[in-house]
Amino acid sequence: MKGLEKSVLKRVGTFQLAGEAQGFALVLPQALSFWGGVDAETGDIIDRSHSDVGGNVAGKILVMASGRGSSSSSSVLAEAIRRGTAPAGILLQRPDPILAVGAIVAEFLYDISMPLVVCDISGIASGDRIAIGLGENAQAMVSKL
Repeated sequence: MKGLEKSVLKRVGTFQLAGEAQGFALVLPQALSFWGGVDAETGDIIDRSHSDVGGNVAGKILVMASGRGSSSSSSVLAEAIRRGTAPAGILLQRPDPILAVGAIVAEFLYDISMPLVVCDISGIASGDRIAIGLGENAQAMVSKL
């Protein structure tokens, strides 16, 4: 029946690091620092002041407005990528050079890619199945499956 088709979210974004990924969204209402905020061995959120403490980022599409320093977050993210406990991909409302460095270093050192995309994150809810892909003109395509 017309008018009852499933609503599909499709967004165009900008890659801070290109790649493809799929996973369930984990939407964080507040910024997360990987340094002291994520256990690189498990992917668990360990920052006791964070609203999502006890959650796990491993294999998820992590969605948040931005990261939250410190510069050491890049090394924790790179280590989590190496261990396989990092998010499958990260969607941010605003660019984050610290997270970008971590993802770039992991790709360079370990040949493991984790896409990092800046896009409109409104309308994405935790548990949504999200795909990140390469669109026209090397733009990021973010879709809700």
